[in-house]
Amino acid sequence: MNSAADVRNALAEVADAGDAAFLQRFFKTGPGQYGEGDLFIGVRVPQTRSVAKRFTSLPLEEIEVLVGSEVHEHRLAALFILNAQFAAVSRSTTRDEDARERMVAFYLAAVRSGRVNNWDLVDSSAEFVLGEYLFGRSREPLFDLAESPSLWERRVAVLASFAFLKHGDASTTLELAERLLGDREDLIHKAVGWMLRETGKRVDRALLTGFLDAHAARMPRTMLSYATEHLDPAVRAEYRSRR
Repeated sequence: MNSAADVRNALAEVADAGDAAFLQRFFKTGPGQYGEGDLFIGVRVPQTRSVAKRFTSLPLEEIEVLVGSEVHEHRLAALFILNAQFAAVSRSTTRDEDARERMVAFYLAAVRSGRVNNWDLVDSSAEFVLGEYLFGRSREPLFDLAESPSLWERRVAVLASFAFLKHGDASTTLELAERLLGDREDLIHKAVGWMLRETGKRVDRALLTGFLDAHAARMPRTMLSYATEHLDPAVRAEYRSRR
């Protein structure tokens, strides 16, 4: 049976010191930055995905060991493995709801303990586990996360709603967007703007423009920029002029 040590060793084999230095800068790990203190060994995302695919049967307790690692790529690989396991159980004709609930509880515990603590970790996991699980269920867990003082918990709430958009349901995205209009964090502005843009692309352009009609004047600049990115230039300019 494979272990967390096997995954760590596989990642170490493809790690690059030069990439580690680049990733430390790219993910803002310096003092006072959003990724302060995070440690990278230098494995790019495609390589991490490739390693994770080799260990999709890793027991949950071994995934937990990886999630608890101080090394960023270990945590990312753990989330990729969790995604794969959740998808496999969800696709099964004899879907094990207890197993799905255990994985979602595991994921939420990782989020709330601060282990899903950078934008790539959030964006690579929230919709695939929590979002898919909550489709057709109460979205109250997302509204609770959206009230958290943690930047990453709030971003998980927003990105989890991407799963709903892919099912044609923009209601939760729009409610979260309205609640987070006053958020101070740029990474939340980007996430909300992105999901609003996806609302217009994937669900209904009128839902996006209706939200913009109501809120463009008070939307943070970055949020508005992301949300209007795929609108016609004249329409985009008109909404941006309302700030």
